[in-house]
Amino acid sequence: MPIVPSTPSHPQRTVRFLALGVAAGVLAGCGSLKRNENAEGVKLYQQGNYLGAVNHFQQALAQQPGSPDCFYNLGATYHQQAKVFGKGSDWRSAEQYYHLCLSRNPNHEACQRALAVLLVEEQRSPEAIALLEDWSRRQPNNPNPQIELARLCQEHGDVREAENRLVDALAIDPSNPRALVALGQLRESTGDRNQALADYSRALAVDGRQPVVAARVASLAGAPPTATVRTAALPAVPVGLPSTQPFPPAGVTAPQGAPAAWGPPSVSLPASDPSGFSAVPSAPAAVAVPAR
Repeated sequence: MPIVPSTPSHPQRTVRFLALGVAAGVLAGCGSLKRNENAEGVKLYQQGNYLGAVNHFQQALAQQPGSPDCFYNLGATYHQQAKVFGKGSDWRSAEQYYHLCLSRNPNHEACQRALAVLLVEEQRSPEAIALLEDWSRRQPNNPNPQIELARLCQEHGDVREAENRLVDALAIDPSNPRALVALGQLRESTGDRNQALADYSRALAVDGRQPVVAARVASLAGAPPTATVRTAALPAVPVGLPSTQPFPPAGVTAPQGAPAAWGPPSVSLPASDPSGFSAVPSAPAAVAVPAR
């Protein structure tokens, strides 16, 4: 999961969706005086020194009591540590810090995603769904809750509902790269290559910095035509609609790889600056990013 010097997440196969998206990142943003502590914590996190990372994030929290980002970084670190060592106390600590983060900032996107992934990993999918549904109700104009719910639907084998959730996300933000790539992957997996090509192409039109998606477009464009079978209508793209930045929270980047349909990986990697919509990480990484 990603650690946010202010935001990130984490996932796993069970949580494959969320997990794939949850490679959130550690946030490194607890004020200028706290920046060094967070940056050092992120560095140690990347080195696999989770105990050292926790110590620095605790010091950052002491300098800025109640900081949602500091709570998130601590939760992301314990979450990653739990995935590596399997200690029940680490799972409990991760969940506790995630809740502390959300109690202070209910709309902390990286934390919403990370907590949902953790719940799925612990076989508590109903709670993860309730968490994301509540987020969606609080922020009806935010497409990300719908994208995360689509992950869960796909994880449970409900491809049709996953597609509908992504279409709902695009109804909110027709040029959302994450939703477009995820929808393209979903349709490609069901054999609807024509529609997948259209979705990938739209995603590239919004953000051309997606080499993996560009490769899929080139591959599908040269493939024999396939019958188009759609289960949901895709909102049209308004002419002149400005492009939007991909989901990864500011300061959080995800590893390059396959088309980034679901966003952050099961573990987040620290980053110093925002990057384009990245692919599902090949290896988990929960790291924090230095604050600005």
